[in-house]
Amino acid sequence: MPITTAEDAVKIVKSGDRIYVHSVAAAPQQLVNAVTARAAELRDVEFVHLHTEGSAPYADEKYAESFRVNAFFVGGNIRHAVNSARADYIPVFLSEIPALFRQNVLPLDVALIHVSPPDRHGFCSLGVSVDIARSAVDCAKYVIAQVNPHMPRTIGDALVHVKQIDAMVEVNEPLPEVPIPEISEADRLIGNHIAGLIDDGATLQMGIGSIPNAVLASLGNHKDLGIHTEMFSDGVIPLVESGVVNGVMKAKHPGKIVAGFVMGTKKLYDFVDDNPQVLMLDIGYVNDTSVIRRNPKATAINSAIEVDLTGQVCADSIGMMQFSGVGGQMDFIRGASLSPGGKPIIALPSATKRGESKIVPFLKQGAGVVTTRAHVHYIVTEYGVAYLYGKNLRQRAVELIKIAHPDHRESLEREAFERFGRL
Repeated sequence: MPITTAEDAVKIVKSGDRIYVHSVAAAPQQLVNAVTARAAELRDVEFVHLHTEGSAPYADEKYAESFRVNAFFVGGNIRHAVNSARADYIPVFLSEIPALFRQNVLPLDVALIHVSPPDRHGFCSLGVSVDIARSAVDCAKYVIAQVNPHMPRTIGDALVHVKQIDAMVEVNEPLPEVPIPEISEADRLIGNHIAGLIDDGATLQMGIGSIPNAVLASLGNHKDLGIHTEMFSDGVIPLVESGVVNGVMKAKHPGKIVAGFVMGTKKLYDFVDDNPQVLMLDIGYVNDTSVIRRNPKATAINSAIEVDLTGQVCADSIGMMQFSGVGGQMDFIRGASLSPGGKPIIALPSATKRGESKIVPFLKQGAGVVTTRAHVHYIVTEYGVAYLYGKNLRQRAVELIKIAHPDHRESLEREAFERFGRL
């Protein structure tokens, strides 16, 4: 495969095309910048992607006639554009996005990807982000790859032969890193509560952030844990090194850490590089509830923006402001609930930084329900665990008020009494 420049590689892009951009830490910035530089000669080019690290110059207001973003997940680099109506958001389960490409619901003209250099057999790796990239590579009419020696070589569904790539552009730049967040006292308490729910031999799903890190930091005395998750970060590494995470009890891929993407520090990227213990797989498989439920004691740990007194979980918006996306929360909440001994967990601090309650009588106007009240089992704050499964609306309100911030319990009780007549 001949090497070319980014400018020459993206000449294939034409007005009206739909372009996929590789996800998270694998966002191919040089290719993105090269397409954006052609704004004056392009019109109605649509970008589709999950969250991407780094800049998203095509979302700038000055390029509104040339480019439009149609995002599956709203990150910080496009949030203003989405909430200013210059970009759009598609609510969809993460597990179903590959089917949008494979079934030509959203046919792809061009895929911009970021890969490791080819090995002696001609295989590059999608590295830190296989997720929906696997299906994008398989379905796009034209594939342009940014080839980077800093991209880890991961295995599983990550391998892409040079014959599948239409143009290659060499770069040499470190991947973006997300530092390990500090754990607050509330996070530590939440982590301890959740650790108390996790059984030995459980298979874990968790995300990135202070609460997942607090949970992982509390699992040092557990045994025989496994990982099957859409993503993981640095907090998993000490548990693997200590033998707490060994995957021996998993029914699917025993002994392996299964994920769709990773995001963290260089230590994490070095950990997954050429590591046969880590399988990076298509997110349509990783997040398939029929796969998740096969692992015994599947334990899903997800976050929320607010939860109402009946158990409805808003995790993607603040009122009408789109903040993130549906992602894989429902995939894993449902998969864990169907797993033998599984536990679906929603974790959140009891209050915002401004002191507003996150346990609320009603979700804000325009807020999206990501996890329905019929799917919810466990809600955890720093004040404890509310188990809602099998409870009626009134009983749920009682349990949730117990774990609300003390400053808000009285007002929540009044609201609940007015709604349900008694508590």
